[in-house]
Amino acid sequence: MLTGLIGKKIGMTQMTDAAGRVRAATVLTLGPCTVSQLKTAATDGYEAVQVTFGKKKLSRVTGGERGHFAKANIGAGIRSGEFERRGEGELKLGQPIAAADVFKVGDQVDVTGVSKGHGYAGVIKRHHFSGFPGSHGTHEYFRHGGSIGNRSYPGRVRKGMRMAGQMGNETASILNLEVIEILPDDNAVVVSGAVPGPDGALLVVHHAARPRRRSNAKVTANA
Repeated sequence: MLTGLIGKKIGMTQMTDAAGRVRAATVLTLGPCTVSQLKTAATDGYEAVQVTFGKKKLSRVTGGERGHFAKANIGAGIRSGEFERRGEGELKLGQPIAAADVFKVGDQVDVTGVSKGHGYAGVIKRHHFSGFPGSHGTHEYFRHGGSIGNRSYPGRVRKGMRMAGQMGNETASILNLEVIEILPDDNAVVVSGAVPGPDGALLVVHHAARPRRRSNAKVTANA
């Protein structure tokens, strides 16, 4: 059908697998996403399917958006994105696409979202620095980062130096999460592990670009 969908993070929970192990999991609502545009090589130069998720207030819809969504005879969504077509299924403008149409249990997915913002943070909170000793002559220098460079060489602060600054609130992707369960009645999926952002955050879920290989070989310990 498609290589991915747009959705929303519901929250985290835990599940027990067949071996009795408790696993952290996240519930995601994926759609229903509606097909808002079909791009072809003849008209757009490439093949893609644009879908939209959610509903936006009419007062917040621009004139251009109204015309764009009117062509598909659907309401304006809060988030739109393009995905590659997968398989031979036929797609039409205005067609709803459910989570079960795109994903199945056992699939590996990449989840992209905006991480939680923590404001301006120091090096201990942001980079897990250990700080300076609480005694032995340390004076008003407990949570500092220490030296950031030399005067003679390189004579500057190197790029990428870990320092205080904005923490979080940036696009992040978590790779190769496993789809544990599909909830068709709620149009939701349960994936292993955590995903970026707070509860209610918008997310883009793709089939994994580089799936992790699963090894079924049994390891025998040497006596």
